[in-house]
Amino acid sequence: MRRTERLFQIIQILRRNRRPVRGKELAEELGTSLRTIYRDIVELQAQRVPVEGEAGLGYVLSGDYDMPPLMLTADELEAAVLGARWVAMRSDPDLKRGAEDLLAKIALVMPDRLKSIVHESGVAPVQFSFVREDTCDVSIIRRAIREQKKLDLVYTNEKEETVSRVIWPFLVAYSESARFICAWCEKREDFRTFRTDRVDKLAIMETKFTQRVPVLRKQWKELQELRRKECVENYKPPNTPQHSREPSQPSRPN
Repeated sequence: MRRTERLFQIIQILRRNRRPVRGKELAEELGTSLRTIYRDIVELQAQRVPVEGEAGLGYVLSGDYDMPPLMLTADELEAAVLGARWVAMRSDPDLKRGAEDLLAKIALVMPDRLKSIVHESGVAPVQFSFVREDTCDVSIIRRAIREQKKLDLVYTNEKEETVSRVIWPFLVAYSESARFICAWCEKREDFRTFRTDRVDKLAIMETKFTQRVPVLRKQWKELQELRRKECVENYKPPNTPQHSREPSQPSRPN
């Protein structure tokens, strides 16, 4: 790898990490020596790239450093094409159009030598399962998440019961066959998941929920991890007595 390419890759690695990256990690990913990394960091700093940190503690890219956003390698471009095509295949109509427009814009600004990767890419998503059709406008959910607004939801659950809920949405999850609203439910005072193909009515409310979306996501992920660990700990092979265990209580959003 030429030095100019390595300097660019160091910037890319620092951009994708929110925590300090140690020189040893940079050296391992780039396949070079630690001494070379230290020299490269000095060179980047000399070129006024805002790299902060020191040996042993790690490095971060600070400030509003700007660089051409579409200096993509062939691997990065194929990753973008594959992701956009996956979204176009499995998402709601608005996101599908967004993915198609994204590919058109990328193709427009790519140099001629890379245009074929967009139009004739050798990677493509496949679909082996039936995707359930949404019974609501998923773009409303995504807007509620962006604006941190509550949703008034009428929903048919797996027991075929129709229920009304006010929820705080923080994530739309996409699987092979369905889409899910991950939210805090005011009635249950707990995290709940709702399938978008079971929504009967959906309306965005003017009221904003009090907890920040990233905090809700973090609490939800921590709870999922806790429950996963409890399932592993409580698992017993067949014919082995189960020990009783008090279920843990999920924390309420602050």
